[in-house]
Amino acid sequence: MSREIRKILVIKLSALGDFVLALAAMKKIREAHKRAHITLLTTPPFEALAKASPYFNAVETDGRPQGLGEWLALRGRLKAAKYDRVYDLQTSAQSARIFHMLAPFPPEWSGIAAGCALPHRNPNRNRMHTLERQADQLKYAGIWPDAPTEPGSAPGPDLSWVLSRSPQARPGPGGPRPYVLFVPGGSAHRLDKRWPAERYGQLGKILAERGYDIVVIGGLQESALARQIQREVGQARDLTGRTDFAKIAVLGAKAALVVGNDTGPLHLAAATGSPTVVLFSSASDPELAAPRGHVTVLRSGNLGDLSVAEVLQAANALLPPV
Repeated sequence: MSREIRKILVIKLSALGDFVLALAAMKKIREAHKRAHITLLTTPPFEALAKASPYFNAVETDGRPQGLGEWLALRGRLKAAKYDRVYDLQTSAQSARIFHMLAPFPPEWSGIAAGCALPHRNPNRNRMHTLERQADQLKYAGIWPDAPTEPGSAPGPDLSWVLSRSPQARPGPGGPRPYVLFVPGGSAHRLDKRWPAERYGQLGKILAERGYDIVVIGGLQESALARQIQREVGQARDLTGRTDFAKIAVLGAKAALVVGNDTGPLHLAAATGSPTVVLFSSASDPELAAPRGHVTVLRSGNLGDLSVAEVLQAANALLPPV
């Protein structure tokens, strides 16, 4: 780079699964700008996780302003900060609006906003997995010249900084009773992305009879799913509504297996490297956004057609002996 980049803004606003995948690019940005002051512009749900990471000097959470007053306040603050460069990892209409409101002299901007200085011009970007797409964006920005962009080649997110806070080994044979982590929920507006709760219950009953504890996580609004699973399993532990993002990561890291829908907490747990079975319907494409690592992806156009036997077969291939 021809000049030193001292102040950087990274923008990432969207859902947890996308945020988890973007952690890989965030790490690369920090490695490329070791001495820079890097600020993340995000939304409140990601504040604690981002502040715990080693990638940012500051985290701001007003990335989705409402109304003219909030937009003007955000513009004034970003102008006053005098950022040298912005890495727009959101690349949405919302983040493009932020770019255009900083005219006529916006910072050097990596993204797809019309007129930005470091555009990601790859015409295939919308057909790339998030990890390769963001690696390619950083290649175009000049900070990752050998970025791995072939399908399946980009490294996944590194959550070692979360797990270092809880260094105990994953339960296994001869130790504490191992458990399987279930993630049966997801967006209330995308019920087609959920495997039926009764199937989770049936799978949990089989695994419990083999000696595994069953632990269910999700939002408070998903407690009914946990209770339905408990009716089948009996002693399944309901942690819905009682886990922050860091706790989900630790639970995932210690699990013998994670089974769940294509939803944020599943992506977070899978990113710890735990064996994971993730269930995709036709509502989303694993070629673009599946978690990476020790992961088996099961696809069914309608998850109601996915049998317990199919999920159990995938689980058996990943589970260690009890």
